[in-house]
Amino acid sequence: MEATGPYSEACAAALTDAGWVVAVVNPARVKGFAQGELSRNKTDSADAALLARFCAQMKPEPWQPAPMEVRQLRALVDRLQVLRDMQQQERNRLEAQASNEAVTQSIHGHLAWLEQCARQLQQQIDDHIDGHPGLRQDAQLLASIPGLGRVTTPKVLAFLGDVRRFANAKALAAFIGVTPKQRESGSSVRGRSMISRTGHAQMRKALYMPALVAARHNPAVKVFSDRLKAGGMAPKAVVGACMHKLALLIYGVLRSGVPFDPRIAMPRVDLGDGI
Repeated sequence: MEATGPYSEACAAALTDAGWVVAVVNPARVKGFAQGELSRNKTDSADAALLARFCAQMKPEPWQPAPMEVRQLRALVDRLQVLRDMQQQERNRLEAQASNEAVTQSIHGHLAWLEQCARQLQQQIDDHIDGHPGLRQDAQLLASIPGLGRVTTPKVLAFLGDVRRFANAKALAAFIGVTPKQRESGSSVRGRSMISRTGHAQMRKALYMPALVAARHNPAVKVFSDRLKAGGMAPKAVVGACMHKLALLIYGVLRSGVPFDPRIAMPRVDLGDGI
């Protein structure tokens, strides 16, 4: 089946629990497969046949559901993000209604209530992580990386699950969508490299601000960022490269079980990672 967020996951989990072998694939792969076949029809029966041919020829890997504690953590993290989004919406309304005292009082009251709910939910997230030894250990390892804090660490655990399932750090970076995307062909096409953005959009969003912080306070990422800036790389591209670097560090500390150590990370800075 195609990945459609929480809807496909619930269905895939139910089928897996019932003993079926399930593959959840990126819709872009199926769309590209259909374009390769020059498919013209878009109906339920045509899509079902297309997915059957895709599985027969491409043989996608079987999908495995995340452990229950990770799924519960993801639900809490998603809910907290909803509350934060609502707070931002109310702040925008507050700015638009600055001259209306009655409306601004209502918005201030709602903002206070949302903040209280968000704090309670954040405490639930912390308690959930502390209540599961595996999550607690991984959270402690992630917290050792300068740039990852109380807000980002639960997102990493919720969105990525057990990163040890990836064969290497590059596979994790590709899953997130922070790997370099090059555009070169012959001598005439020399496009600027950028991050691919083909991957986990929520995880990329979660790494953006930590990458900015790490570029200033994480010694390994700072040296890496400064070198790219000195080479003339565009500021946004530098941020993308720092996100890629953070993904490598996340994989390194979780896979090794050793907290972040700049003495270990620093020698790897000049090995050409990044964009």
